[in-house]
Amino acid sequence: MSIPKTQKQWLITGADKGLDGLVYQDAPVPTPGDHEVLVHLRGASLNYRDLIIPRGMYPFPLNLPVVACSDGAGEVIAVGSKVTKWKKGDKVLTLFNQGHQRGDMDIAASKTGLGGCFDGTLRQYGTFAETGVAKMPSNLNYVESASLVCAGLTSWNALYGLKPLKKGQWIVTQGTGGVSLFALQFAKAAGAHVIATTSTAEKVEMLKKLGADHVINYREDVNWGETARKLTPGGEGVEHVIEVGGADTFTQSLSAVKMEGVISVIGFLGGAAPKDNILETLSRVCTVRGVYVGSREQLEAMCAEIEKHDIHPVMDKTVFTLEKAKEAYEYMWAKKHTGKIPITIE
Repeated sequence: MSIPKTQKQWLITGADKGLDGLVYQDAPVPTPGDHEVLVHLRGASLNYRDLIIPRGMYPFPLNLPVVACSDGAGEVIAVGSKVTKWKKGDKVLTLFNQGHQRGDMDIAASKTGLGGCFDGTLRQYGTFAETGVAKMPSNLNYVESASLVCAGLTSWNALYGLKPLKKGQWIVTQGTGGVSLFALQFAKAAGAHVIATTSTAEKVEMLKKLGADHVINYREDVNWGETARKLTPGGEGVEHVIEVGGADTFTQSLSAVKMEGVISVIGFLGGAAPKDNILETLSRVCTVRGVYVGSREQLEAMCAEIEKHDIHPVMDKTVFTLEKAKEAYEYMWAKKHTGKIPITIE
């Protein structure tokens, strides 16, 4: 295919304008450097992070203006002169923090996030370092693959980055957002047991179909953490808690976790002002760990498991096109979605 000169993209122009700061514009198609690949992006997906960056609520480094969104997948259409890892026609997905290749997160890598510091994926064409993309799982399409970049990898890191999940262990997931649903699917593939929380009867059924062993309606059971603990063998608690609620759920996560268990703090949908003393970690004898997505090494390991177990992400039924991406932001902000929001790119 011939490479066009211009493309369409969504630019975040500031962190103080809300969605008015998202501008749909024409831009030049970039040329790959010696160690870069040019990707014709074909799919994208949104995260809560994407909603709060233009609202000035994001706690990590930013370099605005920047092309929006971290989650992308597409086809390599050109490679730099010194690229050895990829060739034209390869199907790839993006790495969230371009500088996080393996091992622990560090300050330098935290400043390489797509859609925050580096230009992201809400565009038709993008250049990325050859180490900034990974092979798409062969069993997934473009939008499914794109959804793995942030939510999928964050879940994988939560379950395998510190104390790897083992067969027969127990985890708690919260709600039906992307991170929680990925954690449920990864845990079931590993032979673990899942206690999920949600707020509606309809979502209870969906979680059970995905394999949740127990589902607790947190609106009906405000002490769901203790209920979850009692469901585990000997009432000892769960080895992993996927904590996405923040202030509104953390007390219950402490109630649910087993001694020497891990609470992975991923989000703050219910607020960021803590209601619990950090010394609770001593009386509970647990680890509370902040998770900031994951490395390329982890991304590749996750994609291999997704292929092996033929795991398919839960995608919302509403599909948006690139030009309608702002409507996707509004749809997610209104909490109308279940799972990941697909955005197709032509």
